[in-house]
Order: sequence, then C-alpha cells, then structure tokens
Amino acid sequence: MTLHNLWGHFHTITVHKFRVMKNCFRVGLYKQGLLHDLSKYGLEEFIPGVIYYQGTRSPNAAEREEKGFSKAWLHHKGRNKHHYEYWIDFTTDMSKGLAGHKMPLKYVIEMMMDRIAASKTYKGKDYTDASPWEYYSHAKKYMVIAPETAKLLEELLLMLKEHGEDRTFAYMKALLKNGDY
Repeated sequence: MTLHNLWGHFHTITVHKFRVMKNCFRVGLYKQGLLHDLSKYGLEEFIPGVIYYQGTRSPNAAEREEKGFSKAWLHHKGRNKHHYEYWIDFTTDMSKGLAGHKMPLKYVIEMMMDRIAASKTYKGKDYTDASPWEYYSHAKKYMVIAPETAKLLEELLLMLKEHGEDRTFAYMKALLKNGDY
C-alpha cells in the first residue's frame, strides 16, 4: 500500500462523489447527492480500494481478478440502493430463483448519475455522452435487473447519448416530479 495509491484512490472516489452530487443536485435529488457512496470511505471498502488502485478502472475489478470476487464490491452493493444488484432477491415463487426487483425512481436516477460520473472519472478527456451507454451495453446481457428498471435505464442512457445532458437531466427532473415510472 503506497502513498500514491492512498492519495490516488481517495482523489478518485472524491472526484467521483462530487460529480454525482453535482448531477443529483441538478435534478433535485439533494439527499442522494450528499449521501452517495459514503461507504467507500469506510475501511471495508477503502483499504481494498487503495490496495487495488490503478486509476484507470475500478479497483473492484482488480480485486475480482486476483481473488475471483470482490469483497469490497459485495460490501458496497449491499449498502447502496442505487445499484441494481442491491435489488436482487428471490421471488415469491422460489422455483424461479433470483430476480431483479423494480427500483424506486430516485435510485434509478442516482444510478444514472453514478454511471455518468464513473465514465467521466475513468475516461477523462475521452468521455462522450455515449460512454455510459457503451459501458452498459457491454454488460447488459449478464445483468439481473427488473425489466422495467432496465427499460428506463436504457431509455435514459440512449437519451444522453443522442441528446446530451441538458435534455436528459430535464427529462429526469420531470420524471421525479411525476414520482414513478
């Protein structure tokens, strides 16, 4: 664990958090903006983040490659409702196994802001409004996510890609006023 990794990880998660906060504030999600990803500053997530810090991608990916899973990610997704993985549970029909359950709208919007901020943080000057869609599209076939949540997320990601932040954020703000999707 080096000082470079310590500072690099702290800087990365803090820049990311402030980007999410700024975007959440733009659509009126003040509580989500303030509380976003606070668990990353706790020891269970922060120490592995420093150990596996690379600066170009999530340290969880490097931990996963070494151990076969990421203990920090398991901790994180279980405490942060803006991750669709938080909403995976058995259905009432146990024979159907695990399923994604519909996320409340405020967490879907926070997830969208998280994806935008993560893409900006890791892609830097190479970021475009298509970047969050591209990241999502590579993983979507493996996701266990409620169909209605996936539909809204895809709609928002494609709107961002095709029409940019201003229009997409205005749409999300209007959705939040309506209260559901």
